[in-house]
Amino acid sequence: QVQLVESGGGLVQAGGSLRLSCAASGRTFSSYAMGWFRQAPGKEREFVAGISRSGSSTIYADSVQGRFTISRDNAKNTVYLQMNSLKPEDTAVYYCAAYRTRLDYPPRAAGEYDYWGQGTQVTVSS
Repeated sequence: QVQLVESGGGLVQAGGSLRLSCAASGRTFSSYAMGWFRQAPGKEREFVAGISRSGSSTIYADSVQGRFTISRDNAKNTVYLQMNSLKPEDTAVYYCAAYRTRLDYPPRAAGEYDYWGQGTQVTVSS
């Protein structure tokens, strides 16, 4: 069992930056690929970014490529999402998720993830 707690959300103006954190419980954090997803009102949850167990592989949605950076610190059981050049369309609840795997790749599909956090609200004003 893994518990995930996100933090770092808030209100920011367009063009600004935020850094989200997701702290995981347990001693097997490095056994999990990690992902960030988001869900805007009235829309389905969508993939934002993923990082492999070791951190050597990262993937991004086209909509955030070049603006967002996912990273992890396995010693601190934490995954981060640095968000720069924020746009109003980035407004959503952001969730982190964990996928237990022996492979070193992060999946894009929400259905592959085993554990989810409660989410943190990000609001970007125009």
